[in-house]
Order: sequence, then C-alpha cells, then structure tokens
Amino acid sequence: MDHSSQAAVERLLAHAAEVDHLVRAVCTPHPEALAQAARLDAEAAEGRSRGPLHGQAVLVKDNVDTHDLPTTAGSLALADAPPPRRDADLVERLRAAGMVVLGKTNLSEWANFRDESSTSGWSAYGGLTRNPHALNRSAGGSSSGSGAAVAAGLADFAVGTETDGSITCPAAFNGCVGLKPTVGAVPTRGVVPIAASQDSPGPLTRTVAQAAALLDVLSATTRDPHAAHAVPGRLAGKRIGVPRATYWGYSPHADAAAERAVALLAAEGAEIVDGTDLSGLDARSEQVGADELLVLLAEFRHGVEAYLATREGDVPRSLAELVAFNTAHAGTELAHFGQSLLERALEAPQVGGAEHRAARGRKLLATRTDGIDHVLGEHRLDALVTPSYAPAGPIDLVNPEVFPGSCSGPTAIAGYPLLTVPTELAAGLPVAVSFWGTAGSERTLLEVGAGYEAARDRTSGPLPEPAYAPWV
Repeated sequence: MDHSSQAAVERLLAHAAEVDHLVRAVCTPHPEALAQAARLDAEAAEGRSRGPLHGQAVLVKDNVDTHDLPTTAGSLALADAPPPRRDADLVERLRAAGMVVLGKTNLSEWANFRDESSTSGWSAYGGLTRNPHALNRSAGGSSSGSGAAVAAGLADFAVGTETDGSITCPAAFNGCVGLKPTVGAVPTRGVVPIAASQDSPGPLTRTVAQAAALLDVLSATTRDPHAAHAVPGRLAGKRIGVPRATYWGYSPHADAAAERAVALLAAEGAEIVDGTDLSGLDARSEQVGADELLVLLAEFRHGVEAYLATREGDVPRSLAELVAFNTAHAGTELAHFGQSLLERALEAPQVGGAEHRAARGRKLLATRTDGIDHVLGEHRLDALVTPSYAPAGPIDLVNPEVFPGSCSGPTAIAGYPLLTVPTELAAGLPVAVSFWGTAGSERTLLEVGAGYEAARDRTSGPLPEPAYAPWV
C-alpha cells in the first residue's frame, strides 16, 4: 500500500464519496486537499518533516476560522461572507505541524447555543448530521460532524469545541475518543465563541494516543508532550474515584458498560475508590445551573459581537442583527426550532458587571473548590470515572431532545479537562466512560485513558466499525 499523504487523502476522499451522503458530517470539503498532501509529501521526501503528524489529514469544526474555506457556525448569516482573513490560531498550528486540512465539519448551529429546544447536529448551512452507527440516531453536539466523521473513518483526526458537552457528547454517541482540555490550554482566537470562561477546542480521534498527539499540536506543547503519556502500563497505583450519585443511574446500558470499565481498571492495578460523590456541588446543582446559564448568556453576547466585527461582507454586526436575520429567514433558519437563547442573551447582564461576577464566582466555588478539587484532595485521587452519556437518542426535528443524564457539567463549568473513551456497543449503539481531573491534569487522564483503552482492546477489542443501519 502507498503510505504517502497524497494516497491516504485519496483513500479518505473515496471513502467519503461512499458514505458521507448518509452521515453528512463534512459540510465543506477542501478543494485543494490533494495539493496540500502533495506538497507535504515533497517536503518529507526532502527530509523536512514538520513533526509526528506531518501529512496526516484533519477535519475542523465549522466554527473555527480558516482563511481558505468558509466559516459559518452553521448559520446562513455567514454562509455567503468571504472566508476570514486569517486562520484561527489553532488552525495555524495544524498547518505548521504539516497536517492536511481536509475540510470543515457540520455542527449544531451556533454550537448549540441558539434555542433551548434545539436538535443536535442540525444547522441551516450544513443540514442534519446523523450517527454512522444508526442513521436515525443523534450524532450529538455541538461537534456533531467532527465526532461522526471520525467514527465513519473520514479522518482519524478532527477538531471540536466544547463549552459544556460539545466534545464529550459526540465522542460518546459516535464511539470515538474526545478530549476537552483545560480552558486556556488551546487558544480560542478565531473560534466563534459562546463563553470565554468555558470554551475549549480539542481533539476527536479514533484512539487516545491520537488525541494526545493532536493536543500537542493544538496546545503547541513541546516540553513533556502529552503523547509520551498516552501509553499503556501506567494504571498501577492510580487512585480513581467513582462518584455514583448524580453521574450514574440514569441509563442501565451506560451503567453496565461503566461497571465493566471500572473492573478492567482495577484488574490493571488501579485502586478504585467508591464513596467519592461531589456532595458539595450536588447540593447546589440548581443554583449552579442557573449561574452557568447567566454567565453563558452574558459572555455570548459580548463574544459573538466581537467575533462578528472581524468578518467582512454583508453579515450581522450585532446580536440584535443576528436575531433579526433569523426572523427574516424563518423559513430556513427557524424551520425546526427557534432562537430563545439568542433572544435571552440580548437581555443578559454585562460581562464584568456585578451580576456576572457573582454568578461566575458561585459556580467556580461549587465546581472547583467545593466540587472536583475537594473530592480529589479528600480521597487523594488521580482522577474520577463516570459513564459519559446514555446511548444516542432518536433524531427528532419536532420535539425537544431528551438527555437522561450526562457527566460533562462539572468539568465544563470549572474549566477542567475531560477525556471520553468508548467502551462497547449497547443495543447496537456506542457508550463510553469519561475521566475527570483538575486543571492541567491532561497527562494523568491520558495515562488512565490509554491504560483503559489497551485493557479494553485485549478483552473485547475496539468498537466495531459503523454499520450505517437505517434504524436502531
């Protein structure tokens, strides 16, 4: 087999032609992908490799600026605008590392911050992304296309963004690895924002090792690279807590798979510590949820208006103009659900004002000091493990989505990392576990995740390839 970048890209494009009409993960293919690959092959032939991912193909979520492709956030308001003048910082790093930008992936429009009754994976620009394991099932969101593309084999590497669950959910639903880094580890300049205090771009990949390698590129890490930690054999002696209250119990399928994952961790020498619930956080969950929403609404209005000012062409220049655009184009933009979050953001408090600062302080106290950091310290833990999500629910463009439960909230609100690794298929659909840690603990989480992944592969193997079943 020809192992050149150009040959690999040709194979990926041929595979996409066969299956992506079913999944609709890629909204904008790059017309020069093969030319990129040829240039990188020429560099490699001259001994000028740029790094471990030289020549590898990567897909980028369509809320991340690319100077040579449209960036729409899934919205028709940006669909006809010229591409951004420059790449996002993280895309500059992808190109500098010698990666082939294969195209842009569809997303839940405005990263799922448009309406409280939205449908994950749908955007007016990119249409509806479907789960490759079952085409009637959700691909999750908001990094829907990135997760579905990796699962469908359209690329081994994709970039997503998370504010609360937007990497974790599509990783769990589609059966790929997702890593939401500590907020600030990967730059967000050139990324369409929701909230500066929670936004975090990160990898969606087939394996934990690939996630680590891509994180090294995205975070420009050279000293003590994450990839050096994503290796089996480092579970012995790790203390891993199991917070069963709140984050277990909402899905028998997810629970059963997670119990088997915990048993594998123990068999590999990890010390499993039960009774490690986040009681200080759980007791304030309603207040924390309200505070998170207030902060997101305030920071979205501030951030999206700053972002829109960077775009050229006939585009909305304010949140009010964006709301008016959607109303004027209701037949397409509002065909399936409304824009209640955008409308609520118009009335949100000012960023940096007393109300915003108080809400942000309360939510960080609950999730960091009295939550994750407290339980890690009290029990001398290296990480926590929980089920990620219930199996993907059916796609519904009429009624609001139903999520029985998930694990993403505490780490999202705290700005801490979360690593999601597939476990198995349950009733034909992927389920996963997620490993939580404190700020900057990605290397520890990668050691735990790589150890679990290796044990899973020895026991039951990686997840089967998607069946593209029409109904499950």
